[in-house]
Amino acid sequence: MPTRIIRSFADLDTMQGQTDHVLTLFSGGLDSSYVLKELAQRQLRVTALSVDVGEGCQLQDLQEIADFFGATLKVIDAREAFAHDAVAPAIRAQARYLGIYPVSSSLSRPILAKMAVKVARQLGCDAIVHTANQSQNSLRRLNGAIDQLGFEGCYGTPYERSVLTRDEKIEGLRLLGLTRFQARGISGDANLWCREFESGSLDNPEGFWIPPSLFEWTRAREIIPVTRKLQVEFRQGQPVAVDGEAMELVPLIAHLNETVGAFQIGRYSGLEHLAGGEKVLEVREAPAATLLMDAFRHLETAVLDAELLREKVALELLWTREAVEGRWFGTLRQSADAFIQQSSNKVTGSVTYQLRPGAMDICSIKASHPLYLTDRDSWEKALVNDSFAPPALWPTVQQREETFA
Repeated sequence: MPTRIIRSFADLDTMQGQTDHVLTLFSGGLDSSYVLKELAQRQLRVTALSVDVGEGCQLQDLQEIADFFGATLKVIDAREAFAHDAVAPAIRAQARYLGIYPVSSSLSRPILAKMAVKVARQLGCDAIVHTANQSQNSLRRLNGAIDQLGFEGCYGTPYERSVLTRDEKIEGLRLLGLTRFQARGISGDANLWCREFESGSLDNPEGFWIPPSLFEWTRAREIIPVTRKLQVEFRQGQPVAVDGEAMELVPLIAHLNETVGAFQIGRYSGLEHLAGGEKVLEVREAPAATLLMDAFRHLETAVLDAELLREKVALELLWTREAVEGRWFGTLRQSADAFIQQSSNKVTGSVTYQLRPGAMDICSIKASHPLYLTDRDSWEKALVNDSFAPPALWPTVQQREETFA
């Protein structure tokens, strides 16, 4: 049998004659196209799996590259699975990296891995190959998820130990007649929740430059309103409507990315650690995530007991750490998620914002079963009167609620 973990192109050599069918995650980018080349040169039977989590798939381009290397292309639309299985829990868990910016690839990689394992088992593939490298946290997130899902075959990335520059990969493909790839300094990753960028002019945290063209949702518009009111509604912890219009989660997120992003809200820059402790700079835009997590926090504060909230905040850090470290399907994150989901069942109501360039001002929090006061003077008078009344005359909880309704 070939080595269980694939770490280099030499490991692909050991698969020749021993591996019947390889599944490779395929985005149509340079790294995944170069891996197709390497697999084809070893005459391995290959299925190239493209999983759409919101970036969009250029089907014609994917098919042309797969055909060029004799691979079978399979495309899966996983936007709904990503939204409901990863984004919705992340909203409830307030999943921000060290409280700085919304996590993104920590959410998408487990979905990619889950789809890859599912398809590999359906097709009888005995190896899963991806294309993360040493400077990408996706390496441990994909490997971790595939392992936690109990995949029986080989898995991993040849780029873990076989290091090639972008120019070397471009030249290798060009020599075979595939000339569509160009030198590019900044690399990016996108899904319906977040668009993130690294490398190139972003390499050095001590002095970096962000090309304005990187941004799509938060790009400058020629004409936008000076201000705009926006209301988002939650039901049992799930966002369900914007401005009174019911929406499914995927179109709701897309709508907020455009609407909130038009005010250039939701840009982030920050450092993230690699497995060895080194730090790399990432830049991202996530307008929908910015507003939805903020709204959720305000609404849950309105309905949950203070001690419960304090415990939840501690578990949010645990939830996010396990996701970031590639232990999405581990018992610890799933246990934290169960607590967070249970506590979020009471989060029903709406939050209204006044959007203006670069800011979102909250102007209304309305919960279905609130703990907040709406009339402090009446509350204080009732509290004082109750304290001096005989116990037999003290109002019941229901009477108190009716008084303050």
